[in-house]
Formats: sequence, structure tokens, C-alpha cells
Amino acid sequence: MTYCVGMRLDAGLVFLSDSRTNAGVDHVGTFRKMSVFENPGDRTMVLMTAGNLSISQSIRQLVSDHVDASGNSIWTAPNMYEAARILGEAVRTVHHRDAKSLQEFGIDFNVSLIFGGQIKGERCRLFQIYSAGNFIESHNENTYFQIGEAKYGKPILDRVVTPATPLDEAAKCALISMDSTLRSNVSVGLPLDLLVYEDNKLAITHFVTIDEKNQYFQMIRNTWGQQLKSVFESIDAPVWNASPEVQGNVLSATNMHSKPVRVAVPQELLNTALTPSPLQSLAQGNDDHTQA
Repeated sequence: MTYCVGMRLDAGLVFLSDSRTNAGVDHVGTFRKMSVFENPGDRTMVLMTAGNLSISQSIRQLVSDHVDASGNSIWTAPNMYEAARILGEAVRTVHHRDAKSLQEFGIDFNVSLIFGGQIKGERCRLFQIYSAGNFIESHNENTYFQIGEAKYGKPILDRVVTPATPLDEAAKCALISMDSTLRSNVSVGLPLDLLVYEDNKLAITHFVTIDEKNQYFQMIRNTWGQQLKSVFESIDAPVWNASPEVQGNVLSATNMHSKPVRVAVPQELLNTALTPSPLQSLAQGNDDHTQA
């Protein structure tokens, strides 16, 4: 499993990926999930992958050399949409070649991709590409995409990231999202690759590989946990069975009539509860005799 997140913002793009490929008691593998296609001054594109590693590697290799029927490749595509379409074609080519053979061994064709960047003459764009080679594009209503183990890191992104978020703030949010995932799922692991691209630079502006010794990420891990605990402790406890005039922090009130759904106790258990067993009767008799 893995976790990758990509963000499309007014100021540029942010990409973050982990490097865990296998997780188990005695087998943990590392492989970097982020690849950069860069021709400075003309285009900068970033690909992140999740799913079956052999499929991901085949797609990356194929798209590096692939030329479509119109003569375009990822290096010559006139815009990011066409580059994403070429990448989708590469996914379908690998599927056509390998899916049936993999299925014979009980292996599903499982891959998902985040692809984004900028080609000279157009704005930054971000896409999520599926196993069928189809894709969707990020717009202001959905400023980020996640692939892999996404659920643990999603809440902070939903609360913080908007198109207007500055790049450094978005990078910080991405790292907090990753930290939440690392803490909750052993199948995601260090080191991390973080890439921040500034709009219209047409070259990588900031990139770092983060391991367990990285000072900033260690600060994020420690500070975020402490702040969460502090905020949690500052929230008042709920008020139960409050009288109608009470207004603050009421979880339940005496004028509420909510009840749980109860499962009926079997009749034979009810009878047993009402009739003491012989051992209970004997014990009670001994107690009575002792007290006398």
C-alpha cells in the first residue's frame, strides 16, 4: 500500500508520496512512487503511482517513450490534457498486454495515478488516472487528489486546503496528512518525497526527500500531536439529562425521548433469571443459616 497526495492551487502544485511497497512482519520494501518529467522552460510534469508495483513501473517506462497515433508523446503534447490522455493510453496498453496473464495467477490489474504539472502557454493542471486509463481533472471544487491509503489523511485536507492556500501552507498540510496516515497504517512508510512547484516556473522549485531524521517533519509530528491533545482537552464535556432551561453543551435533555434499539431477551433466560438455580438456592440457605 502507499499514500500520495497532489494539490492544485492558485500559486502552483504540491506533491507528496511515501515509499512503502510491502508491509508485514518480516518483509518491508521501499520504492519511490514519484517521477518527474521535466524539460526546463517548456514543461514540468509529475507522476505519482499506487497499486501493483510491476504495473506502475511498466506504465512509467512505456509513457517515457510512447508516441501516439498523432505523433505526440508526453514530451511533445501541446497541453496537459493531451499528456494525461497519452498516459491513459499507456495504462490501457499495459492492461491489454498483462491483465489476462496476471489474472491467471490471481492478481488484479490494480493501479492508480496522480499526474500534474504545467506546459508552457497554459495553467497548472492536475489529474487522477484510473486502472481503465480514464481520468478526471482537479477544479476549484476539488483542489486535491489522493491515491492509496487515503482515509486517514483526508480530514485535515478537507478543513484546510482551498485554491487560495499558499504553497508552504499546503506543503505543511500535506505533511500533517501524511503523518496522520503513518500513525494509523503500517503499510505507509518513510522516506517521503515532497515536491513544490511554483506557477509558471517551468522547472522544479522545491524538492526534498524526508527521512526519520528530518527536523521539520519531526517538529510536525511532535507539535501536531501535542496541539491535537491540547485542543481536545479544552473542549467541554457533554451535559447529560439536562433540564429544559439548560442551554450550553447539552448532549441529552430530560425532555428528549430517544431510546436505543433493544433486542428482546430470550424467554428462557428471563425464566432462569427469575428462578434461582439449585446452587444459588443452596448458597442462599447457607448464608441464612450462618446469619442465624
